[in-house]
Amino acid sequence: MSNLTTILYRPVGQAELDLIAESNWKQFPPRLSWQPIFYPVLTEDYAIRIARDWNTKDAASDYVGYVLRFHVRTAYLDQHEPHEAGGRDLKEYWIPAEELNEFNDNIVGPIELIHEFHRPATEELP
Repeated sequence: MSNLTTILYRPVGQAELDLIAESNWKQFPPRLSWQPIFYPVLTEDYAIRIARDWNTKDAASDYVGYVLRFHVRTAYLDQHEPHEAGGRDLKEYWIPAEELNEFNDNIVGPIELIHEFHRPATEELP
């Protein structure tokens, strides 16, 4: 098996971050029944945009957004096609929920927390 890895990013809210921390920063938690796809993104900028502009406005994320960076075996990712999500610079992989264990098995090294965003204090909660 090749040692080549690809760096990916994942914007998450508080609950998902807590579950990742419980795994000792080694894996992503199973998808919920209404989440059929796991969406890691290809660029740090895209992950920042989601964490900062969406998660901080979302009660389900506890009004906080985190950006995670991690390495995945490239040979595994080659089985999947990146998809554009609204623009050439907004690319993500669509990993079916039933493949998440295999995806986690192909993470090399720890998942790293690299950015944290909070709802601005001047914004009122909905």
